Amino acid sequence: MLRVLAVDDERPALEELTHLLRSDPRIERVTGAGDASSALRDLSRMLVEGERLDAVFLDIRMPGLDGLDFTRLLTGFAAPPHVVFVTAHDDCAVAAYDLGALDYLLKPIRPERLAEAIRRVTVAAARPPGADERADPEDEMIPVELGGRTRLVSRRTVTHVEAQGDYVRLHTPDGGYLVRMPLSALTKRWEAAGFIRIHRSTLVASAHITELRFDGGRAAVQIGDELLPVSRRHTREVRDLLVRRFHHDQRGDCDGDGRRPGRADG
Repeated sequence: MLRVLAVDDERPALEELTHLLRSDPRIERVTGAGDASSALRDLSRMLVEGERLDAVFLDIRMPGLDGLDFTRLLTGFAAPPHVVFVTAHDDCAVAAYDLGALDYLLKPIRPERLAEAIRRVTVAAARPPGADERADPEDEMIPVELGGRTRLVSRRTVTHVEAQGDYVRLHTPDGGYLVRMPLSALTKRWEAAGFIRIHRSTLVASAHITELRFDGGRAAVQIGDELLPVSRRHTREVRDLLVRRFHHDQRGDCDGDGRRPGRADG
């Protein structure tokens, strides 16, 4: 059973598309979005919460971020959904297929043609073609809103994350970005990528920690120019992580005989 996202800026067209999709027995759930920026936020939320999204059915000509730009941004996700364009414009098919679109439907939508597109999605979702070729599986891109524009921020560039109410602020060398998501969900999703909780409101990328300090029984980690406090609850976990990393780095600096490379005997 498929889980899909329908995107169209014209409300009647969106309602028709979601109705037709929900009428197909192969569709488990349909989420609707009135523009591509909202669709990106919905997609990001689904991924953070561990929800599966098999495909996006979307229009091309939309104000702001259009369907083609949306599809280009999908390449930044580790496991992007399949894309089916549903549009009144027949002059973008080549560009759509060049971006890896699975199908291209023209409005008005014919039920039998939509059924064929759903069949293609069903086959592709059961056997995802070249998922690792469309994005770096060790990275993840997070869509953020900046002055009415949508920008993708690479997880690799995030040094630490701070909880701010219903939002989190992603800190990078280029600045901070607010994203609406719970810190607990982000912690669970990013822990395998080396992110560690150092405080109830702070998540850090362990690779960016340059120093662990102790002062009067209090611990803190150095990340760039910032010194971030570590709560007592998380101090031992942070210390053990850094010790393991140090020993791993030491082994990596030695050759097969346990000696530093380039060091002469005697």
